[in-house]
Amino acid sequence: MTRVRLGLLIPSSNTVLEPLAARQAGLQTHVNRLPVYDVALGAESQAQFAMEGQVAAAKVLCDAHVDRIVWGGTSASWLGFAHDQAFAQKVSAQTGVPTTTCVLQINGQLAALGARRIGMVTPYTEDVAQQINRNYEAAGFEIGGWSNHGGTLSRDFASIPEAQIEDMIHRVAQQGVEAIVIMCTNVAAADLAARLAPELNIPIIDSAQASLS
Repeated sequence: MTRVRLGLLIPSSNTVLEPLAARQAGLQTHVNRLPVYDVALGAESQAQFAMEGQVAAAKVLCDAHVDRIVWGGTSASWLGFAHDQAFAQKVSAQTGVPTTTCVLQINGQLAALGARRIGMVTPYTEDVAQQINRNYEAAGFEIGGWSNHGGTLSRDFASIPEAQIEDMIHRVAQQGVEAIVIMCTNVAAADLAARLAPELNIPIIDSAQASLS
């Protein structure tokens, strides 16, 4: 089996993506970390994703001769999709390595599904969750239902109990949505999404799994 060398840039506090990547057949993952500690709409929090530092961190992955690079964070969902588009273009242009991001992968999957009325599940505070909703609405989606856990510290998202995530998904699923997005790569929900999607008869896009697709 030919193994793809994936250069995966992840938030420093993320403990979900690496174990998930290790389970993917045919994927050899090499990781670098970008310092990320909290998720908020203030300038200090958003400075964690300054383009210059993010691009520099991604370029280091090329030392491992990776076949492609992925930013495995969902920051563009609240910063705006243009941020990830610019990031991917800059890294690709400067390294020659095809580059994408978790959010761009999610948006591509939504497009492939033809889903317009979507549900959003996040671990974030209400203001961050609503900003994500606004960005997707501006892109032509309808937010049919959404549920947020209310957390700020990135490292805490991985410890949200599966039962709580499942309850959030069920509540959103009841709103007649065409697809559900679990928007955070540090929420351990890939297996849950795979189990619930056929039960609910609704596609569920887990952002961690989308990063590795």
